[in-house]
Amino acid sequence: MPSPDTSPAARPRQQGLRRGGRRGRALRIYLAGPLFSEGERAFLDALAGRLRERGHDVFVPHEQFTGEVVDLQPAEIFEVDVGGVREANLLFAWLDGPMVDDGTACEIGIFAELIASGQPRYVGIVGLVTDLRARRRRGTPGDGLNLFVAGAIAANGELTWGVDDAIAAVDRLAMRRAAVAK
Repeated sequence: MPSPDTSPAARPRQQGLRRGGRRGRALRIYLAGPLFSEGERAFLDALAGRLRERGHDVFVPHEQFTGEVVDLQPAEIFEVDVGGVREANLLFAWLDGPMVDDGTACEIGIFAELIASGQPRYVGIVGLVTDLRARRRRGTPGDGLNLFVAGAIAANGELTWGVDDAIAAVDRLAMRRAAVAK
C-alpha cells in the first residue's frame, strides 16, 4: 500500500514560504480539482508550477503519495488531504468538467467553513473555469455551476474564467492578507 511521500522533493509545501522575492505575500494554497487522468494531473501540475513561481507554497493532493494510487484507502486519502486543506490559507479550485468534481466540491465546502470560523489565516477561495461548456452558461444563475458550490465561492472569494485571471485573484487575496497582517 502506498504511503504519503515524505521526501523533501515531494513536499514542496514544506520548503518555506518566502521564495520568489514575494516576502509577506506568499500563501499556502490547496490546489483542488479532478486528478484521475494524466491530463488532469498535468493541468494541476502546470497550475501548481505557476503558483510556485510566484512564491506560493502549493499542496497538490496527487503529489502527496507514492506508489500505486489505486491501492489507497479512503481514510488515508481523507486524512492527508483534509490536513492539506486545514493548513492552507487559500483554496484554489479547478472547476472544469460537465459538473464540479465531487471531491473538489467537498473541499470547497470544508474550506468555506474554515473561513466562516473567523480565523484570519483563511483568506479565500479562487474558482477557475476554463471549460467551454460552463463558459457558455456564464451569466446564468450560478454561472452554470452547482448553485451551492458557486455560492460558497462567491461568498468567500472569486470565480474566474481563465488561468491568468485566477492567478491575479490569488495575488489580490495575498496582498489583502499581507495588508491585514501589518
